[in-house]
Amino acid sequence: MKHILSYMRKAIEDYNMIEDGDKIAVALSGGKDSITMLKALKNLQIFYPKKFELIAISVNPGFEFFDSAFLQETCDDIGVPFFEEKYDIKTIVFEDRKEKNPCSLETFLMNLFFAGSLSTFAPVTYMDRSGMTVVRPLVYTPEKETKRFVRKNNISVMPKVCPMDGHSTREDMKNLIVSLSVKNPYVKASIIGAIKRNNINGWKDVAKHEKNNG
Repeated sequence: MKHILSYMRKAIEDYNMIEDGDKIAVALSGGKDSITMLKALKNLQIFYPKKFELIAISVNPGFEFFDSAFLQETCDDIGVPFFEEKYDIKTIVFEDRKEKNPCSLETFLMNLFFAGSLSTFAPVTYMDRSGMTVVRPLVYTPEKETKRFVRKNNISVMPKVCPMDGHSTREDMKNLIVSLSVKNPYVKASIIGAIKRNNINGWKDVAKHEKNNG
């Protein structure tokens, strides 16, 4: 846990993600990342100087493998309130819209290759319509660390959180980075470094403005 908390706390403090009295809702999918983030934030809550409330929220998309009881038990075990909303995403996405890669997320490489732009998700994003701020405390945490954390602590996760897992453009980008890393082990670090150098000051300014005016 100390490695996860080290990465998480640095991200939180770099981007001013948490203020006293904040209510943080973790989007709990049941995958390794969301469960790691939930458990790490619960641990952080104990000693972090800025006090915050923590809850978990999940959207039940109607997939057969979605296990609400598992998510509830995960939250009960660490004393975090759990809330679930049911929404027929399965029908809308796969039957009505017939989308091929509905679970793909916008990333730096996807924007570069498919949109011709240099952009990525900001660690802190204010949502005008909802009045909420989306924060990404695991932005610095390598995937190998979340895998190691789950494996070392024998933490159960949902075996599949999206029916398109392994068949999305995002997965293609991950595989590309892996293949490039064979020749250059610093590929991922270089990409992350480029993103941070070009955006960290801008993100900090935006985050500060949104915290003060949101």
